[in-house]
Amino acid sequence: MTVIERPPLWQRLRPWFIGFDIPLLIAVLWMCCWGLLCMYSAGYDNGTRFPDHARNMVLALGLMFIVAQVPPQKLMALAIPLYTFGVVLLIATALFGVTKKGATRWLSIGVTQIQPSELLKLATPLMLAWWFQKREGLLRWPDFIAAFGLLLVPFLLIAKQPDLGTGILVLAAGLYVIFFAGLPWKLIVPALVLAAAGATTLVLSEDAICQPDLKWPVLKEYQKHRICTLLDPSKDPLGKGFHIIQGEIAIGSGGVTGKGFMQGTQTHLEFIPERTTDFIFAAFGEEFGLMGALALLLGFTALILRGLMIASDAPTLFTRLMAGAVTLSFFTYVFVNMGMVSGILPVVGVPLPFISYGGTAMVTLGLSLGLLLSIARVRKLVKT
Repeated sequence: MTVIERPPLWQRLRPWFIGFDIPLLIAVLWMCCWGLLCMYSAGYDNGTRFPDHARNMVLALGLMFIVAQVPPQKLMALAIPLYTFGVVLLIATALFGVTKKGATRWLSIGVTQIQPSELLKLATPLMLAWWFQKREGLLRWPDFIAAFGLLLVPFLLIAKQPDLGTGILVLAAGLYVIFFAGLPWKLIVPALVLAAAGATTLVLSEDAICQPDLKWPVLKEYQKHRICTLLDPSKDPLGKGFHIIQGEIAIGSGGVTGKGFMQGTQTHLEFIPERTTDFIFAAFGEEFGLMGALALLLGFTALILRGLMIASDAPTLFTRLMAGAVTLSFFTYVFVNMGMVSGILPVVGVPLPFISYGGTAMVTLGLSLGLLLSIARVRKLVKT
């Protein structure tokens, strides 16, 4: 009787790893290490933040690995169901959602609560990439108008919660897809000029437009206060300007090399609000200083550059649009989070990838990276 020996486990698992983009994986693991190190320091005395963060990170990496096995064509088939499901959840949140701190952003599903807006960070660009893929070579201006309509639906629902931070991220991801699809520069340049003119007017007319009794169109009162506080946080140092001032103090006090791991006084004396979520970069800068911040930026830069290289070599329009949108979404996360903590941008609820605490955001991060790895994997397998 012949006994057939089973090959070792590593040989059986090897096909699952063929074609993986090693530079991208190295950048991801580099950021995960920094995220665990920073969360241990910032959250060790804050309940179960560190073990929860580690669990969420393992879950995200697992999802990344699973999604990376799925061909992009099958992911494209999920565009309409995911987008529709996400929009339905946003409507359900508006009608039956859980309200915390004046915002209705969460939906209870029995044993836990989810934040449906996180799903749209991925579902919206997926839907738009599918839309342009179906019209490849036949694009006309009505197609771009329809794309903007598909983008505005989730953005307006999220902004109404209100959750301007997540809304901006969804809007940015969708705009990246539309831009890469070939949006004419004659429409982009006027929009950029108007935005620059508006920002300049805002800065030069601060005293006039930040009067307490003056109402701003579209924006809510607290959003107006955030912008006015950014222009001069010293007007309310113990109130609305407290976040920005304490973040700047923490980052500045870190100096070149930082105060040392778990030695941040601003962090552990709880002067930094939301030190494990939105303002975790302030805690990071205090303990690891300029050198640590540069190491963090090195990891993000490597990830973004590698993602853009994957996008440039993607085999189809859909994969090119998705890879570009996912990659530049990481740039938006980093720029907005570090900008608001450093006092350059208004305070909005945008997490720092890998570093900030948040289960739903971490899962979305894993799914996005998995999609990027799937595109890179198909490209390598086609070449071989």
